[in-house]
Amino acid sequence: VQLQASGGGLVQAGGSLRLSCAASGRTFSRYAASWLRQAPGKEREFVADITWNNGRTDYADFVKGRFTISRDNTKNTVYLQMNSLKPEDTAVYYCAAGVYPGRYDYWGQGTLVTVSS
Repeated sequence: VQLQASGGGLVQAGGSLRLSCAASGRTFSRYAASWLRQAPGKEREFVADITWNNGRTDYADFVKGRFTISRDNTKNTVYLQMNSLKPEDTAVYYCAAGVYPGRYDYWGQGTLVTVSS
């Protein structure tokens, strides 16, 4: 599975962005998909994930109520809708896929999100 993340950019605080993660490979729909992020000088951290079959989602506390993860298996794409963005959301966002949530077997290249105050 190869993953390609896109949709990052510069946005003002309070604004919105939607990230996309397009996957190649016929079996992508069988993988859980995740978004993680890494801010400058910090370790990579979990943001959200979604199962492959029933669409169960999980979120880090710091994005609950603001971010929404979704997937369209017919398009082999996972999305991260980010609303009410804060400067502390500035980071490189990575998508990942794994055989179950919390496991990251495949990684995308990352897309930079910058939130200005």
